[in-house]
Amino acid sequence: MDGLHANSPHARDQRYLVHQQTELKTYREQGGTLMARGNGIHVIDESGKEYIEAMAGLWCASLGFSEKRLAEAGYKQLLDLPYYHTFFDKGHLASVDLAEKLLSIAPKPMSRVLFQCSGSEANDAAIKLVWYYHNAIGKPEKKKIIGRERGYHGNTVASVSVSGQPHMRAGFDIPLPMFRHTDNPHYYRFHNEGETEEQFADRMAANLEALILAEGPDTVGGFFGEPVQGGGGAITPPRTYWEKIQKVLKKYDVLFIADEVIAGFGRTGNMWGTETYQLQPDMISCAKALSAAYQPISALMISDKVYDAVESLSATNGTFGHGFTYGAHPVACAVALETLKIYEERDIVGQVRRVGPVMQAGLETFRDHPLVGDVRGIGLFAGVELMKDAKARTPWAPEQKVGTMVQDHALRHGLIVRAIGDRIAFTPPLIITEEQIGEMCKRFKLALDDARTDLKL
Repeated sequence: MDGLHANSPHARDQRYLVHQQTELKTYREQGGTLMARGNGIHVIDESGKEYIEAMAGLWCASLGFSEKRLAEAGYKQLLDLPYYHTFFDKGHLASVDLAEKLLSIAPKPMSRVLFQCSGSEANDAAIKLVWYYHNAIGKPEKKKIIGRERGYHGNTVASVSVSGQPHMRAGFDIPLPMFRHTDNPHYYRFHNEGETEEQFADRMAANLEALILAEGPDTVGGFFGEPVQGGGGAITPPRTYWEKIQKVLKKYDVLFIADEVIAGFGRTGNMWGTETYQLQPDMISCAKALSAAYQPISALMISDKVYDAVESLSATNGTFGHGFTYGAHPVACAVALETLKIYEERDIVGQVRRVGPVMQAGLETFRDHPLVGDVRGIGLFAGVELMKDAKARTPWAPEQKVGTMVQDHALRHGLIVRAIGDRIAFTPPLIITEEQIGEMCKRFKLALDDARTDLKL
């Protein structure tokens, strides 16, 4: 390596930075792609190549990469009050304004808002509140929390424990012992021959009830679920699934936390996935599109029932002993509030309802491609399942890494998608146009065809 190359951005990146969710040895040897700029739904790497960002970064850049109003909102707040906290009876106006606005648009009446810096932290706080709540009401044994296989709720020790992602547990001695997991509601992959979506949902609910009974209903305190599974592969729930799951939770007095970190703020064609699937959660976590990813912020909305118990125990203990230095950061709050104003002014939910069917129809055309087994989605949220034999549901051998193959070919063609195993997820910025969707699908077809050539089909 000569001196010039040794000091290049790529060389310095490989030498100094630990990349997340990355196979580190390969990255150290081969490097990756460094982004320099963004414009609309596109990002541009340091060599000048432009890409359609069909994942909105990490499901989060809902307004794209060049919304000046958000930069201006952040700058103004930096001039007025660049930092303050909400500890020890203190606070600031930006957090008050944002909390009031969030509660006014909540999908069901909620009592209070707890701000954190990430979706992981919001869900971690929700786990703590499940335990705190049951201590407050005199049921301290209700400590077990149930997640779903392939569900994703974050990367703190607790939030990744309730997640059902094996690769995120490996090597970390996770999950913690009080966490349990029930079925992944992935109908295409896991339905029995001849089983309808409704029958599949019956089986999922029966298995959840069996798990609660096996553990002991008096020991199960909470259940986490995304309206649509994001990190599991953009998996929409089968018909009647949530209706039946919620009946089980209510029967055994299990708190339900709806994880809206990805689905919230228009992604499913409603402001909330909770509205799309008629959910009745006790707590709602949100992040990502809350600030359109322009600032790190998350929120946990808490029902009256939960808040009243938390307040009561706080009085007994002399404090509510939870908090983070940068939770409710005023700059993040100001940017998030401006984001919510933009959603309303530009009718972003209406925009998703207009272009969502265009994206779903465009991706549906790949159902007959030799590499594709299934296509499902809602709004601007979709997953394309890669299968060796679609009818028999025979998957590709894991060592073939077909999903990664398609993802890598897409990158070459200027399209960023995410391979989750052999499922390709699409969650583009909510501002995407019909014409841009057409170009996205065109580039995806090129990637599929290149992979088909590699596989000699």
